[in-house]
Amino acid sequence: MTLRMGLINKKRDWTMERFRAYWKDEHSKLASELPGLVRYHQNHVTDAAQRGISHKRGPEMLDGISQLWFDGVAGMDQAFSGSLSQRLIDDENHFIGRLRIVSAESNVVLEPPAPGKGIKRMSLLRRRPDVSSEKFAHEWRAVHGPLARALPGVLGYRQNLITHREDPKGTTVGYESMPIDGIVELWFEDAEALNSAFASPAGIEAMAHAKTFIDEITTFLVDTVAVV
Repeated sequence: MTLRMGLINKKRDWTMERFRAYWKDEHSKLASELPGLVRYHQNHVTDAAQRGISHKRGPEMLDGISQLWFDGVAGMDQAFSGSLSQRLIDDENHFIGRLRIVSAESNVVLEPPAPGKGIKRMSLLRRRPDVSSEKFAHEWRAVHGPLARALPGVLGYRQNLITHREDPKGTTVGYESMPIDGIVELWFEDAEALNSAFASPAGIEAMAHAKTFIDEITTFLVDTVAVV
C-alpha cells in the first residue's frame, strides 16, 4: 500500500479554528471522492513542543498533515490525474497557504490504536550529513524500530520512509529541496506517558541510538480525524 502525505500550512489570514473547521468539514468531502482511496486521515497539529526528548529540532512548522492511502503508486497517480484533480487544487488554494507532498513506504512496528484513543505524536526526521539514505533506512528499521517498540507505554508505532517529494504540490524536487527522510507516528495514553517513556532506560537507549544517524527530530502532537 502507498501512503501520500500532505505537509500543510494554513493561509496566514485564516485563524486556526477556521482552518481546522474548513479542512475537516468541507475539504474532506472533496478529497474523499478520490478514486481508489483506501483510507484518509487528517492530523490537526495541536502542539509543537519537543516533548520527552532533547534532540535537535528542525525549522519545520506545520498546521496539519494529511494521510491518504492507495493500493499502489499507479492507483495513486491515476487518482490525482483525473477530473477531480483541478477541483482539489482550487479548493486547496482557498484555505492552504503552502502545501508540500511526500510519498512514503510505511512500516508498522506496533499496530496503532483506533483514531481518538490516547495521543498521537508525529515527527519529521532528517538524517545526519554523514549518513547515507540507505544507512538511515537500515538503522531506522532494523535497529531503531525494535528499540522504540520497547518503550514502556507505547500504544502504536509506524515508520514512514520518504520515497518522493513535491514542493509545491505537483512539482517534484530532490532531497536537497526537502531534506526529510522519514515521518514517525507514535501513540501513547497521554502526555505524561509519553514523557515517562522517553525518560525510562529504554527511552534513553533509543534516543542514544537516534543520535548516531538522525540529525533533526521535529515533533508535533496531533488530533487525528479519520475521514475514510
